[in-house]
Amino acid sequence: MSLPTQQASIAWTYYSNNNTLDLVFFGTFISPSGWVAWGINPTSPEMTGTRALVAFPDPNTGQLVLLPYILDPTVKLQRTPLLSRPLDISLVTSSATLYGGRMATVHNGAAVQIYATLKLGENKTKLHNVWNRGLYVQGYSPTIHPTTINDLSSITTVDFLSGFVAAGPRNIKTLKYVHGVLNAISWGILLPIGAVTARYIRHVEFLGPTWFYAHAGIQLSAFFLGTIGFAIGIRLGKMSPGVVYGLHRKLGITAFCLGSLQTLALLFRPKTTNKFRRYWKSYHHFVGYACVVLGIVNVFQGFEVMGEGRSYAKLAYCLSLSTLIGVCAALEVNSWVIFCRKAKEEKMRREGLIGGSEKSSGNHS
Repeated sequence: MSLPTQQASIAWTYYSNNNTLDLVFFGTFISPSGWVAWGINPTSPEMTGTRALVAFPDPNTGQLVLLPYILDPTVKLQRTPLLSRPLDISLVTSSATLYGGRMATVHNGAAVQIYATLKLGENKTKLHNVWNRGLYVQGYSPTIHPTTINDLSSITTVDFLSGFVAAGPRNIKTLKYVHGVLNAISWGILLPIGAVTARYIRHVEFLGPTWFYAHAGIQLSAFFLGTIGFAIGIRLGKMSPGVVYGLHRKLGITAFCLGSLQTLALLFRPKTTNKFRRYWKSYHHFVGYACVVLGIVNVFQGFEVMGEGRSYAKLAYCLSLSTLIGVCAALEVNSWVIFCRKAKEEKMRREGLIGGSEKSSGNHS
């Protein structure tokens, strides 16, 4: 049976007369000095708590070895090296071989089979399978594996009696893509467009207050979509208790809090004649631009978290953002040209070189 990630697969035979499971895991190395692991988590579908069998080349002889490890919480925090120790599950036998026989050597892409025979409890045929692979082994301690979306989704629950496979990891992967698309559109595109509308379109006099309604509509739409994306992110965190994206999470929470403050600020927006109006405007501008910057930075961080750092999706986003930046640059130049022209006309008017005066219409802000 093919597993969801890393082109891995498993095959098994379950003997119901004595509750014995014969299983073989098929994986591949990603480095000549790397490791490949398969294990069982007795309690939950996550890395922490997994009882694993790890195959890697012996640092002294170069021969393939298979050692047992227990992935306790200190492993996730990387506070101590991962040390081999006996498993506290009913593992009868275990072994590992390289594809190609005894003369085969470990190299990038080398295929390995991990064999295990387990004694299961009565009516305990549903097991959480966890597998992964890494680049290096320090002594006999495997180092941390890559943290792309595929590597962090290498978990599935199988009922070895019926063959039923739980759909959890696939659902998580789908939610991650929905989370990424919503946040890229809201925080990464709509929010900057709303800021551009407020900065440049407000000076187009014949539009009147239309710019304000456009600005508010775009920003509220962005915040609505961003809130959905943020909620999905919180849900993903609860569904993946062994996975932590510290920087991405902190940036997301900060951006959401700033966006919430901006939305609430609309309720306390002073009138143009109020003496506190200028303080409100300063606050509104500072928090708004900070939210835009954090949103864009976190979109790029999200691409890295999902392992899409070199994807066409990131390229498309970069092109969209570059186009928006180009439009901003053109509008900024145009604004300065208009400003300088008006300043020159005002100076000539004061000096009496030209007559008449033009009253500009009031602006919302």
